[in-house]
Amino acid sequence: MKKRYLAPSVKKAFDILREISSSREGMGLSDIARTLKMAKSTAHGITSILEELGAVVRDPITRRYELGLTLFELGHRAYSQIDLRDIARPVMEEVMEQVQETVFLGMLHGEHMTILDVVECGHDFKITSQIGTSIPFLAAATGKALLASLEDSKALEIIKSKGLPKYTEKSITDPALFLEEVKRVRLKGYATDYEEYISGVRAVAAPVNGGGNNRAVIWVVGFKASLDDRKIETLTSVIMEAVAAIEEGIKEQSAMKVGSFP
Repeated sequence: MKKRYLAPSVKKAFDILREISSSREGMGLSDIARTLKMAKSTAHGITSILEELGAVVRDPITRRYELGLTLFELGHRAYSQIDLRDIARPVMEEVMEQVQETVFLGMLHGEHMTILDVVECGHDFKITSQIGTSIPFLAAATGKALLASLEDSKALEIIKSKGLPKYTEKSITDPALFLEEVKRVRLKGYATDYEEYISGVRAVAAPVNGGGNNRAVIWVVGFKASLDDRKIETLTSVIMEAVAAIEEGIKEQSAMKVGSFP
């Protein structure tokens, strides 16, 4: 069996974070080095970097290290994704039952949209993808939905910097035209994709306010033969109702968390 490679410094950094998190009073540099059986110079080098990143903070009086707010922020974002998926799942299932097409939920992650959840339709031939799969930032309907929350100047800046690949013959590659599509999303609340990303495939997407800086999108995808113009017209109202239900669920859960805070 091939042995997995772990960058030693990365593993040591996580070991340090775990030890600090388990200490109520924080840990001094000597404590960290002794507990983890590492050279004091190594412990100092790693904790210094973690401190720069905000992952740990050092008490100016006791000189002990404690966990920093950066980890809290990252943990909050991770839990937000889990919460969003749990809230959205029953809504996605209801949408699928109504329109009999595959429903996706995704969130902007770095330079891509990452799929958080999928509810497949029952067709023998359907559009689907694995959870965790990434799609391009500006992939037709999802890209338009993501940019809708931004000012025109910022949206256009992103469009020009990232470029608009010609995925199909119907792809919109002119930045000005793509921006016009984004403006329509801002007015209507949803985006459409008429074979712009994949030939023979259509989609309707809508942005979801996932709380904080999370940029999430729910979208429905189907083959042109089943997702005709009439069905898309019905789907636009269905997906807007879905967004409203998900956002209401997010608000209710946020209120519950605030209310339960000690």
